[in-house]
Amino acid sequence: MRVHVSHTARWTLLAVCLLFATQARSQSQPKPQAGAQPQTPTKVSPEKQAVLDWLSQPAVLERFGRISDAIWSYAELGLQEDKSSALLIRTLKEAGFTVEQGLAGMPTCFVASYGSGRPVVGILAEYDALPMLSQKGRASKHEPVVAGAPGHGCGHNLMGAAATAAAIAVQQAMQKHGLAGTVKLFGSPAEEILVSRPYMVREGLFEDVDVVINNHAGSQLETGYGVAGSAMYSVRYTFTGKTAHSAASPWSGRSALDAVEIMNVATNYLREHLQNTHRMHYVILDGGEAPNVVPDRACVWYFLRDSDERLPNVYARVLDCAKGAALATGTTLAEVRVLAAAHQSHHNKALAELMQKNIELIGMPQWTEEEHAFARALQKEVGAAEKGMPTTIGKIKEPPKVFTGGASSDHGDVTLVVPTATIRFPGAASGAIGHHWSMVACGQGSTAWKGLNAGAKVMATTAVDVLTNPAALKTIRAEFEQYIKKHPFKSFLPAEAQPPLDLNEKLMKQYRPLMEAFYVEP
Repeated sequence: MRVHVSHTARWTLLAVCLLFATQARSQSQPKPQAGAQPQTPTKVSPEKQAVLDWLSQPAVLERFGRISDAIWSYAELGLQEDKSSALLIRTLKEAGFTVEQGLAGMPTCFVASYGSGRPVVGILAEYDALPMLSQKGRASKHEPVVAGAPGHGCGHNLMGAAATAAAIAVQQAMQKHGLAGTVKLFGSPAEEILVSRPYMVREGLFEDVDVVINNHAGSQLETGYGVAGSAMYSVRYTFTGKTAHSAASPWSGRSALDAVEIMNVATNYLREHLQNTHRMHYVILDGGEAPNVVPDRACVWYFLRDSDERLPNVYARVLDCAKGAALATGTTLAEVRVLAAAHQSHHNKALAELMQKNIELIGMPQWTEEEHAFARALQKEVGAAEKGMPTTIGKIKEPPKVFTGGASSDHGDVTLVVPTATIRFPGAASGAIGHHWSMVACGQGSTAWKGLNAGAKVMATTAVDVLTNPAALKTIRAEFEQYIKKHPFKSFLPAEAQPPLDLNEKLMKQYRPLMEAFYVEP
């Protein structure tokens, strides 16, 4: 269903576009913004100016903003991103990219390529949503669109659109200035469950790539280097037992649910004896159908996190807890299914420093008072400091002196096979909470459009630097080659592991018909 835009909304969009057109005229000589860090005017190469000019066009801003809003409305869970991936693929094909689909055993995984030869610059794109986070856009209070349905609580709709815009912008510069090399966009499904990149790396999709540019939405414009985040295993443990009448003859049954619960008790006691860098969380997926029937099947899903060095030990000890639970209950540990397993992120310093220069060139978007007001209202609702949208770019982040654990990203595997850096770009209000309705509320509309456009500019200008500056590429590659001598890549995935294509199928079948009435099209 196509949503009609009101007369007032059209004038609002026009105002946003005119603002970007005005900013584009002075892009090569950035000016300090209100509340922003002072910037020294930088001379911009014709090739970089080409991507800045293209991305600053009002029509381009609106086009990719609408693509982002469409993916936001589809809110498709991992490995079910049929409409989201199709929209990005169609956009890239129309621009002249060659697209390979259904890669690494995943129907919604693709690689879009333009150009030929070296260097090869990869750009990562994500587009999956999260369960239970449905929320109206630009609403400062919790208001689901469809109660219980998925929502984009991590900004992946912005990331897919920004990466696609950046790849096409690089293509425009390559055509205009006759640049040699290749740009590849890696359409990566199911990042929220850490599925795609470990399987894509295992399939060899990154073997010919010289540099990878990753991106993530948030409330800052920043990058960093070094080791970050946690490595992770995503594992399902399934127990089988014997049914029986729970009241008349419980002694003849063997409860698979008892095994799951004893396993969970054991792992909770295990926490005391693990390093404080670990994270362990679980949900029971199957625990029987009725209290008066002893359940003969039960399943629990764990996320296990720690450093690259410590994670295998955590995995082995949790497996022992599962085996012990089966022994204690007289049940069988019928299946241990590793859905995904990924390394920590090992970001390349030289590439991050190159990216930081482009962050300083681009600067933070200019926000309207209306956008600041929305941010303050949202911040008040979630108990954050009421300071509006962010106004300053970030300094380059150094690796933490002490690793304390945290979130994970499946691009960690990529960082150990190709030098990689990540741009975090704005769009969300400071204080919006990841994997929460407040982040979903920020992911649609004008601030999202401006933020993804800034992210696309940083990605595209960094890609052009790699294509046009052999010395910079040589430095990046030299650092990487030296690093992997001490940190050689070995996949955590068991050889028999396959992408769990069925994982979110039931949920999407449940909610998609209800969500379709609220789809918007670009």
